[in-house]
Amino acid sequence: MRTERRAVLVVVDGLRADLVNEAYTPSLYRLATSACWYPDHRSVFPSATRVNSASLATGCFPGSHGLHGNVIALDEGDGLVPVSVGPPTFRERLRRATGRTLRRPTLSERLREHGAAGNWLNSSAGAAHMQDPDGHGLLLHRNGSHRPGFEPVHGPEHLDVTYDADGDREITRRFCAALDALDAPDGYALHALWLCEPDHSQHVMELGSGEHHALVKEADANVAAVVSAVTRMRDRGEEVLLVVCSDHGHETVDQVIPVESLMVAAGLKANAESNDVVFASSGMGALVYLSDTARARRDDVVDWLGRQPWCGPVFAGPGLAEVGQCEDGGLAVAFSMARRDTPNRFGVPGISHVAASRFPGSAAPGLGDHGGLGRYETNAVLVVDDGSGKACRIEARTNAVDVAPTILDFLGVTHDGTDGRPVPLS
Repeated sequence: MRTERRAVLVVVDGLRADLVNEAYTPSLYRLATSACWYPDHRSVFPSATRVNSASLATGCFPGSHGLHGNVIALDEGDGLVPVSVGPPTFRERLRRATGRTLRRPTLSERLREHGAAGNWLNSSAGAAHMQDPDGHGLLLHRNGSHRPGFEPVHGPEHLDVTYDADGDREITRRFCAALDALDAPDGYALHALWLCEPDHSQHVMELGSGEHHALVKEADANVAAVVSAVTRMRDRGEEVLLVVCSDHGHETVDQVIPVESLMVAAGLKANAESNDVVFASSGMGALVYLSDTARARRDDVVDWLGRQPWCGPVFAGPGLAEVGQCEDGGLAVAFSMARRDTPNRFGVPGISHVAASRFPGSAAPGLGDHGGLGRYETNAVLVVDDGSGKACRIEARTNAVDVAPTILDFLGVTHDGTDGRPVPLS
């Protein structure tokens, strides 16, 4: 029987690490306690899906790959403007404005000549595209599917599934069917699955509620299906690395603060539509971009933010490196909103303010959100099963940027140029 090395990656969007337990995620808990579990795994800042998608794909921090947050500022010819990363049009908009997409190669690009990558994705279009923004592999998503070279995928293979738990069940079924259909050496070196739940619904429900727990259990059932499919792959003689992770967690919204209008009122920004100062919210964290003419205001912005009761840690200039960012494209200041470890009414700890965004969203007091530096929203899930049967709990801190190097290392492909490193497996 021929043995092939493959990697299977499952991203459970929005699952905070303290929900990995016997009660709510029994299947993931069994995997975590029988393989390698990394309880101090962290997302990059902002702890938001689209920027973490880019970091999971490249193994790099935002300051390296160039996608700063869920909302960024672009100069499209008339000065800086805020742009949401979410829409399916974002990828081409970024390319037109900057001449590129991400500044670092993704897993799909690195694996193009080493078995290639296939991506089954039920995230927002912006997050999905960051897995393979330049068309190096297979990408299946409801807003457009392609093979290498952006060759369109139509018909039954195209993943036109709903952006909810039903869609996650269907995409998992089809993902597992693809794994079962593999006949070595056919198929991809990397098969990646991105589930939108529990993140998608946590934005409109209370963390810890019965409805929330039911949703988390559904996500766990999808993980169980993939674990079973990987077991069948191994029974066929394939050597498989299974990585199950999340991109970030959630905390409970305290208040939604109109930061941008407060900046205008404080005289730091000319008006709501001016491009001298551009405010970009990622929820519980935010970025401030300054035009060339407003660059001298940076210290004033930092001083003002530091005096606001709703603001948490602030990073500026060279200090942006502390949160994996850098002065690039006008980015001058990053900050997390003020928070506390107080539990919500269902006993789930972590309550934080949210910076209001001009783009549509569902942030509201009492519901879930993320994007900052909160203890629980940044504590993402990471479990790695190399098939050895060895259980270990790795207490050392790991980060989203370590996922890609771990996969590349297992597949025998260089991870030079990444910011992360392969995680220890014992």
